[in-house]
Amino acid sequence: MIEKRCVSLSADHDHPVSFDPTVAEADRHDQAPAAGRAVRIGVGGPVGSGKTALVAALCRALADVDLAVVTNDIYTTEDAEFLRRAGVLDPARIEAVRTGCCPHTAIRDDITANLDAVDSLAERFPGLRLVIIESGGDNLTAVFSRGLVDHQIFVVDVAGGDKVPRKGGPGVTTADLLVINKTDLAPLVGADLGVMSGDAHRVRNGLPVVLQSLVDTPDAPAVAGWVRDRL
Repeated sequence: MIEKRCVSLSADHDHPVSFDPTVAEADRHDQAPAAGRAVRIGVGGPVGSGKTALVAALCRALADVDLAVVTNDIYTTEDAEFLRRAGVLDPARIEAVRTGCCPHTAIRDDITANLDAVDSLAERFPGLRLVIIESGGDNLTAVFSRGLVDHQIFVVDVAGGDKVPRKGGPGVTTADLLVINKTDLAPLVGADLGVMSGDAHRVRNGLPVVLQSLVDTPDAPAVAGWVRDRL
């Protein structure tokens, strides 16, 4: 692992920064006990990669599952409102978190607001089997704390270019499932799906990869099947 020393402009100490694209920052929280509660699945990825559209597709595909959703936005409740307008769930089953800070802070560093949202849903719907927690749009380093979620999905999109998977980053390399989204756009942006798939499998060391287009398969069958397996 390559390490350099980085000096913070706002502090009087330095701290190590890893440039290994497979290494995430240390998780500050212990893994949450899973007994007696809903399974929690996090959905992260860059801005515009299609996270909210995927969450909506999962809500439709898993309509027989007692589920709820927590969305994260920095300043607004836009993603929650999108899901409510789409009619994919009872609006009472959608909680919005406004992080007021970098999205990864609320899913990894200080997870209190998201845990409060999950607890509110659990109190409102005691039979919950699944809670999907959508991160705000972030970069390739964004991963969820295992104190918040049991499993993580990371979404990248073809429009970002076929170089994205080989850039790595803990989101790409360590998430339990990587989704390469919007494959229908590949001919329009000159992206090579073979390259993207090959690079993704290479950097993920056997962890699963799904290529999908919600235009072609609106119910996201491969991802929905993966989620069902987690239940």
